[in-house]
Amino acid sequence: MDKFDSTAVALPTNGMPRTLAARTRRIYDLLAPVYPLSTLCFHSIAHRCALDAAGIRDGMRVLEVATGSGEMFRRLVRANPGGSTVGIDLSPNMAARAQRTAREEFPASNSHCQAVDARRMPFRDESFDAVVCCYLLELLSPEDIVQTVDELHRVLRRRGCLALVMIGQSTPGFNRIYKVLGSIVPAFWGRQVERSIPAVVEAKEFKILSDRVVKQSFYPSRVLTARK
Repeated sequence: MDKFDSTAVALPTNGMPRTLAARTRRIYDLLAPVYPLSTLCFHSIAHRCALDAAGIRDGMRVLEVATGSGEMFRRLVRANPGGSTVGIDLSPNMAARAQRTAREEFPASNSHCQAVDARRMPFRDESFDAVVCCYLLELLSPEDIVQTVDELHRVLRRRGCLALVMIGQSTPGFNRIYKVLGSIVPAFWGRQVERSIPAVVEAKEFKILSDRVVKQSFYPSRVLTARK
């Protein structure tokens, strides 16, 4: 599926503008110093699950899309000390923080982070053995989700593994709260899309390998892995 077709893949819009990229960049730039608290409280279990499911082995060329403040990025660098680990984030401050903390903890590693828009990545086709993307798709419009998944497919080598971590759609109460938060600050909270993503992934000729829901501090995450 080369063009977005809302009849073929029904992605929720919930009033999401076509793109929130500029506002999202500003918000995450401001939150970079305190964002690690979010990972500590809500995301670390899902990060460990994604790392295991992605089959990261030393010597790989690995890409993390949407590094945030770098907690998952450091896990990837630790698992891949002799390989090459690249990270990108729309927010320059987030990318800089991820780069700095990884270099401090692993000074001899071949790792690099930069501020890049995931919809248009500056990498050659089939550049990476594995791609990991955590909590990004919630912040994108339906069209941008399809474009981003297309880019993830493009930069991943054949038989390479894609690991996606998304906000889960758990209990009705959690879903209602998240919808309200997303309507107040859509550029930070986004909206829940995980039930629609498997169809998008399969439409891009990925084969889904595993699909798991985990919870941390009542916060649900869905970890999806697929092979190109």
